[in-house]
Amino acid sequence: MTGRRDKSADRNVARSPLGQRLLVSLKKQEMTRPGDRVGVAVSGGADSVALLLLLLELRGKLGIVLSVVHLNHKLRGKASDADEVFVTKLAAKHGLEFHSASVDVAKKAKKERANLEDAARRARYDYFRSLAESGACGQIAVAHTADDQAETVLAHLLRGTGLAGLGGIHPVAGRVIRPLLNVRRSELRHYLRARKQTWREDSTNRDTKRMRARIRKKLLPLLEKQFQPAIVDHLVTLADLAREDETFLDRLAEERATVLVQKSGEGMRIAIDDLLEPRKRKEFNTANTEKAGGAEALSKRLVRRIVENIKPREGQLGAGHVQAVLQLARGGQSGSSLPLPGGVEVRRERDALKFQVIENAGVRTGHGGPPEYEYNIDLARGEAKVSVTELGCVFRLKVIDWPLKRGETSSDGAVLDRDRLLFPMVLRNWRPGDRLRPRGHRSAHKLKRLLNEKRVSRWERDGWPVLTSGGVLAWARGFPVAAEFAANERTRAGIVVAEEKQI
Repeated sequence: MTGRRDKSADRNVARSPLGQRLLVSLKKQEMTRPGDRVGVAVSGGADSVALLLLLLELRGKLGIVLSVVHLNHKLRGKASDADEVFVTKLAAKHGLEFHSASVDVAKKAKKERANLEDAARRARYDYFRSLAESGACGQIAVAHTADDQAETVLAHLLRGTGLAGLGGIHPVAGRVIRPLLNVRRSELRHYLRARKQTWREDSTNRDTKRMRARIRKKLLPLLEKQFQPAIVDHLVTLADLAREDETFLDRLAEERATVLVQKSGEGMRIAIDDLLEPRKRKEFNTANTEKAGGAEALSKRLVRRIVENIKPREGQLGAGHVQAVLQLARGGQSGSSLPLPGGVEVRRERDALKFQVIENAGVRTGHGGPPEYEYNIDLARGEAKVSVTELGCVFRLKVIDWPLKRGETSSDGAVLDRDRLLFPMVLRNWRPGDRLRPRGHRSAHKLKRLLNEKRVSRWERDGWPVLTSGGVLAWARGFPVAAEFAANERTRAGIVVAEEKQI
């Protein structure tokens, strides 16, 4: 929806002191560039209406194209619809393109069993993302203020938080920009009154059943009146400093992760010594690392970074989870594991920790166990191809003359004597109790023991392929063939076993 452009705002470019301040802040933080299409999220409340008018003042100086964005949450019945009408008229008054949508947030929250406030926030940002992805808006400007920042920092403190939580609301998050984080609500209302501009009030903001409203209506006024009149400014400064430190430490952790963390299949692996003493490796140029302290802080960041990089779904890694991972590294037994939020599991494998996506550790059975499969091998035509989708690989078995075609055998001697085998043979996953006597061994051993000796992790051995003849193991991946079925000088026909990646 568009209307006739009101050019009067452009003629008064940055005339207001608040507009001049905002212009300096926007240019310093490089939130916009000339030519950007900026959608202003306008709820109808004072803060968002003021943001729209301020950006109208500045659009000529910034060289940006403005539009108005509104999402009707359907939470207050006719009042919500009246908000939408108000914002529609405001956009038309200034000749701005108008983007709007409606979401029944209460229904959404009930369906997802989510907190109403959180469901509303996610609905808004989903809508913002859709506008950005469609090209309608390159950026979305949101009207969070210094008061919102102070409330957020206090809310995080009351719930329990670390340095990242102290950083509060970020000025830039992807396509979302927040130009007003250093501006007080009272300043915005004064600005609107001076412009004789009305706004809409949201009655839910006064509902002190919500913690955010209690902080706004009770806690902050108490702190300002009885403890520190500049508490909001101090909390905003604290958030700025916390974000600076968090950015630096996160980059440090990223640099260490590049050196210390190895990709391992579908997961990641880090040596326990490297995790617990991440600064000792010579690539890390820090003097007196033994006395510098803070190693555990860096270890915790490495854990968080690894999980964040591989988790397949949403999940908040808490301080208790991180501490449990470090405890596993310090004293856990090899084979011990921990489930982590986001669909990740961490397992100790002797002197290392391996982080793995649970769902992708292999195709699982309905009960979440290792992949199970069983294929009969038919060599009537002299060869067979078996695609094991559970492992994502293909096994090829071929009958060859022996010893005339020994060149076709693999270097590890994976060739069986056809005349000693019982058909049909079966290619299946290994099972507890399976025993194998590899050629060169005097007696049979449990395959589990052999896999342990070969340092095959519990993840990797899930679905480990074996070949049986008459119910007896004749071959297992990574081992010489069973002694009782191995080709020798009396063999006339052999069977070669080869494994390939499934394309």
